[in-house]
This record gives sequence, C-alpha cells and structure tokens, in this order.
Amino acid sequence: MTVAELARQFAVSAVTIRSDLAALDEIGALVRIHGGALPRRESDELPIDVKQSLHRAEKIRIATAAIQLIRDGETVILDSGTTTAEIAKQMRGLKLGSLNVITNALNIAVLLASVAFVNLVIPGGVLRRRSWSLSGPQAENAIRNLQADTLFLGVDSLDPEVGLMTPYVLEAQLNAQMIRIARRVVAVTDSSKLLRRNLSVISAVDQVDLLITDKRADAECIEAIRARGVEVKLV
Repeated sequence: MTVAELARQFAVSAVTIRSDLAALDEIGALVRIHGGALPRRESDELPIDVKQSLHRAEKIRIATAAIQLIRDGETVILDSGTTTAEIAKQMRGLKLGSLNVITNALNIAVLLASVAFVNLVIPGGVLRRRSWSLSGPQAENAIRNLQADTLFLGVDSLDPEVGLMTPYVLEAQLNAQMIRIARRVVAVTDSSKLLRRNLSVISAVDQVDLLITDKRADAECIEAIRARGVEVKLV
C-alpha cells in the first residue's frame, strides 16, 4: 500500500504513516519501499523479538509441559527457537541441584548463564543474527562426542509424511546431530507449524519420542503422527 492510501484509511498524516512504516520495517513486519510498503514474503525470516510474540500463550503452555520432563542431574539440549527459549525461562525456577544444558542459541545461553545449578555448554559455529543461533560444522563437531538425556527440539515445519523441517540447511544438519546424541527427543512446537513443509529435512517423524503442541492442532495430522509411533501431548 502507499503512504497516501494508508493516511486516508486511518485518517492521520502522511508523516505519522511514514514513521509507523519505518518502525514496522525495523522489526521485520513489512518491507518499506519509496512511497509505501510491501508485505513481508513468506520466505523472509522474522526477527526473534517478533517471533516470540506470536502464539505466546501456546508457547507458555508447551514449555510448562516440557519442563516437567526434566530431572535433577540430567543433561538436556535446548535447540534455538522461541518455544525453547520459553522452556529456558521456566527452567530458571526449577529446584534442582545440577543440570547440564547444551544450547546453540545465544539468547537461551544468556537466560541461563546466571542460574547457579546450570552447567552451560555452548558449541561454536556461524551466527544467524535474526535467530541468535549458532550452526555449521564447528557446532556439529563440538557436540559429536557428547551425550544427552533429552533434546527439546523446536521445528519450523512438521509434516507426518516428510518429517521435521527447517529452511536452514546448516541448522538441519546440526539438529540431526542433536537427535543422534540424545536418548529422548521431544519436539516442541505450536500447531501453526504442523502440516507445513520447508527446504531442509531434519529427520523423519518417527525419530521423535514425544511431540508437545497445542489443542488447536489438526486432528488428522495428530492421528497420523501417533500412527508413526510418536507420543503426542496436547496442551
């Protein structure tokens, strides 16, 4: 839309509209062009501070269910993502003696860095700035000889037929390595990510032990996932 069209629609000045469009462009909600704005393309990545505001209530419920699986003295992996970041926030309130946490997400590392009972392990790698996540061969090699009790894996897309997916090839490879070193794999994602497909396949659905998602999930999709031997918890 153009600045003039928006000014007429909202009965405000063009100066106000330009300021609003600039702010929305800054957070990645749209693309600012001369004289107006374009919608963000589906392939464009939203900044993490925008992502964390989407489906917020569902992410909180999913995280609440996830942390109930954590036991004292265990080693867990928190993949990058806004749902796993919510797990990290709630993890800070647990009453544990010790917990090893492996994460490739800098925002999660910051959340847990001051928690006394957490022994934090951060692999190296290449930083993807919009998500604050590290990936690449360095990260894969850093965790290759580690072992974990539980992997909490956030996914961009999950289709029962294709598997778990992400748009980012390097992150798909790192996630696959995380699955290999984890005794239990817990996928955590809100229902908007189900029945979507993406560029890079992380693994088949049957590599997941438990999926935690919200109650708005498509019933046929959930049944198809369960038919592949995956436990599903709806919150």
